Amino acid sequence: MDNFFKDTPDFKFHLEHPIVKKIIKLKENSFSDSEKYDYAPLNHEDAIDSYEKVLDIVGDICADTIAPNAESVDLEGPHIENNEVVYAKGTSENYAALHEAGLIGMSLPRKYGGLNFPLLPYVMAGEMIARADAGFANIWGLQDCAETIHEFGSEEQKDRFLPRFNRDGVTAAMVLTEPDAGSDLQSVKLRATFDEKEKNWKLNGVKRFITNGDADISLVLARSEENTADARGLSMFIYDRKHHALEVRHLEKKLGIKGSPTCELVFKDAPAELVGNERFGLIKYVMALMNSARLGVGAQSVGIADAAYREAIKYAEERAQFGKEIIHFPAVYEMLTNMKIRIDALRSLLYETTRFVDISKVYEEVKKERSLEKEERMEMKSYARLANVFTPLIKLVASEASNTIAYDSLQIHGGTGFMKDFPIERIYRDARITSIYEGTTQLQAVAAIKGVTTGVYLDQIKQYDIEVVGNEELKEHLRDMTKSYEKITQKVIDTDFPDYMDFHTRRLVEMAGNIIMGYLLVLNSERDEKFGRSAKLFIGLARSENKEKYDYIDNFEVENIGLYKGCLDITESEILEEQS
Repeated sequence: MDNFFKDTPDFKFHLEHPIVKKIIKLKENSFSDSEKYDYAPLNHEDAIDSYEKVLDIVGDICADTIAPNAESVDLEGPHIENNEVVYAKGTSENYAALHEAGLIGMSLPRKYGGLNFPLLPYVMAGEMIARADAGFANIWGLQDCAETIHEFGSEEQKDRFLPRFNRDGVTAAMVLTEPDAGSDLQSVKLRATFDEKEKNWKLNGVKRFITNGDADISLVLARSEENTADARGLSMFIYDRKHHALEVRHLEKKLGIKGSPTCELVFKDAPAELVGNERFGLIKYVMALMNSARLGVGAQSVGIADAAYREAIKYAEERAQFGKEIIHFPAVYEMLTNMKIRIDALRSLLYETTRFVDISKVYEEVKKERSLEKEERMEMKSYARLANVFTPLIKLVASEASNTIAYDSLQIHGGTGFMKDFPIERIYRDARITSIYEGTTQLQAVAAIKGVTTGVYLDQIKQYDIEVVGNEELKEHLRDMTKSYEKITQKVIDTDFPDYMDFHTRRLVEMAGNIIMGYLLVLNSERDEKFGRSAKLFIGLARSENKEKYDYIDNFEVENIGLYKGCLDITESEILEEQS
């Protein structure tokens, strides 16, 4: 199997984006670490070379270890032994390979044993690992928890916990969900009480659907304030597995991502450490953690989509029907081409979003060392605004597209794709969760609609229009799409009717996403002509999709919302109660 980094030239292309130079300079503090660490880069070119070498190692591990293990991991899965989660044999091999290569804690500062990488190469590694095995990507990707400890933990906590990631290869988990608090995290009930005698916090309660539950280091959301029932009573805690103070009640039996253990956990007077300040657990710390997780699911979704596309291409080139390989039939090559251009668009949005997150985060780090100049403060706020609305956007569109692409890939395989003889059967099952966990598509739309109503998406679209110097035909199509988007958005905003905005939220967000991805592909084509065909074909698809959404909203009678509720026999009293 080919190296996963080398067989995807797009990674190098996105590393060469002009803004990456600024990200690296800020991240490396003008390369001052080179005086302390022999593996720290001396300049921008040295940093890029380092990223590419590491990504090349990840590509080899994906090709030689993770991908070959994927089938056996899916069949074996994890199990519970002596109240502890034990990974499948292949999962342990995968993690050991990455640990031995020094790839646990990639983005942590060097003082904690990390590589001090920006998010961009880290997210690229995540995409490759997800392409190799989506379930394993969850286990590896939860090192995001280390970033949260680094961002919000005390100096003593950082010194004690963070070196363990690279040195010991510890695993991590974000322990948020409960039986009665799924997406509604402000309803969390697990109790955290301070033990005055022992001078520590104790956790008691149940958590459910915990990805990689029973990890070495867990970040736990718990209710620390008595007589509260909302987000203001929640705090975040670190629980260390060495305390052996929780019960792994059972492992969930799942449709897909079977190598990733999903646990129900019972905490019984479990000792824990407060992260940051009380009452900021959900409104600040978990939101930061969830944004990282959503970016991770965006990368996972693109990786799954790429895996599905490659399986479809391989099968279509080999399968002959009616005297020729099926890739030569228009019905098939249309599907394949649409997969390819959609992946090009998604990958462009993924790494644009990552760059926005990167630059806003590195400015936050710089703030701890020195005061920012006025221009820097304004730039940090601008990129933070973009990161806040682009993150739910990439999670929404990439997860939905990964499901569609996996569906079409299986369709191209025909009946054989429904069997376990081909990887697409597993990939198809793995794709389904991406639009559900870390916030469903419907919740991502609610988060992303701020980009519509505040004009952040529109302002960025206009900025892209300025940056495009050629491609007048495609630019004109995108301008027409933008005018329609602007017009229909204003109509929705101006319509004063209960639930009307919420009803059309996803359509508006997806319209914005299509325009943004169209512009990104055109901009890509001006740096590398290979994106020209993808830009032209994607914009053709996006125009038809946006027109359909526009027409639906424009012709929608607001009173029909009542009909939708009526079809479900929602009574008037229930509607009034819901609105109150």
